[in-house]
Amino acid sequence: MNPKEYKYTQEHEWICPEPGNKGKVGITDFAQSELGDVVYLDLPSPGTQVEQFKKMGEIESVKAVSDLFAPASGQVLEVNQAVIDEPGLVNHDPYGDGWLVRLELSNPSELDALMGSDKYDEFIAQLGEEDSE
Repeated sequence: MNPKEYKYTQEHEWICPEPGNKGKVGITDFAQSELGDVVYLDLPSPGTQVEQFKKMGEIESVKAVSDLFAPASGQVLEVNQAVIDEPGLVNHDPYGDGWLVRLELSNPSELDALMGSDKYDEFIAQLGEEDSE
């Protein structure tokens, strides 16, 4: 399931807090399964400032193009070149090799506004219930 130490957004992005007010960002397993096969990623360049809950890029699958939103504000330190070269990594390993960007957080307390894994699990369960009504 969803890693316990990560934090989650309602738009299905995750952030894995790292030492030194940094964090690795990606999309959840739920998001990649809803999208289907990911074929292209448009990610912000290193040095770009991103703002919490604002658009930071796009992810394109065989089904649709979707916006990617920053789970926290900060500066992009690194882009995962492996997912640019092989976007399917997002489908195969969304919490591992399929990460998208690494941020230096400008306001680490913003992580308090995100869901823990248990809350995120409840959130996805509610989405499933709404779909079946």
